[in-house]
Amino acid sequence: MFYSIALIAYVLDNIFGEFEKLKFKSPLKHPIIFMGDYINWFKEKYYEDSIKAGAILTLSLLLIVYLITSFLASFDNIFFQGFLASFTLASKMLYDSVKDVVSSNDLEIKKQKISMLVSRDTSDMTNSDVNKAAVETYAENLSDGVIAPLFYLLCFGIVGAYLYKAINTLDSMVGYRNEKYENFGKVSAILDDIVNYIPARITAILIAVLFKSKKALLEFNHFGKKHESPNAGLPISAMAFSIKVKLGGPTSYFGKIKDKPFFGIGKENIENSDVLKTLSLKYRLDIFIIIVLILGVL
Repeated sequence: MFYSIALIAYVLDNIFGEFEKLKFKSPLKHPIIFMGDYINWFKEKYYEDSIKAGAILTLSLLLIVYLITSFLASFDNIFFQGFLASFTLASKMLYDSVKDVVSSNDLEIKKQKISMLVSRDTSDMTNSDVNKAAVETYAENLSDGVIAPLFYLLCFGIVGAYLYKAINTLDSMVGYRNEKYENFGKVSAILDDIVNYIPARITAILIAVLFKSKKALLEFNHFGKKHESPNAGLPISAMAFSIKVKLGGPTSYFGKIKDKPFFGIGKENIENSDVLKTLSLKYRLDIFIIIVLILGVL
């Protein structure tokens, strides 16, 4: 049954994406927006610089999501559940967002667009810097936005997929290693590392295999483990080797240069064509995933 739900969800996501219009018709919001609203409400009311407060936020959101999705999962209708599950996937949105970055030849416009996708400083970026950020964003979020929710959907149904998205949303909002969130976001960050461990490695392998890059398959772990995250560097490294570029390196965040390691050993000047080559993975991945899901249904 989960394969059928996943197949419906994947097809719907690739056709309709985030169902943009729903975001502006209250109370019909994207479910992830509700999660973000709850996190913001909790921070305003109960924020403390403590692990305990952050743990309460994490556990309370997961409990709410679990109760709601368990109730919805009780409706034994694969089309209804497939529709709900499609909100946990972001394949079309990720592709469209990254492609939009390279749709313009104006550097200032490109910097403005990439600033909506990354937390790094963009004001002094070169064209190569923007393209590098676009490639890294696509590779990393391919795991968070596509493979991971699909993995948990297949394993645990919509309950698993939504619990994953809740953890991932928590990490994206409070899982930072800075003065404000070092303690408050610690539980969220640790959980995010745990739930992304398997999907990140699946993503890296899929990138290498679908690009037919033996080098990527053999080297992604060696380079990827240099990343401060146990997961994020793996798909980034696999992509770097697959399209023969060097990603990572010193990057500016909030006015300070962060000495990030390099991923890959290819060229350092990243061109628009390299971003488009990165995005070409989507069509191969779509075919692969749909075939696997159809076989699972059969």
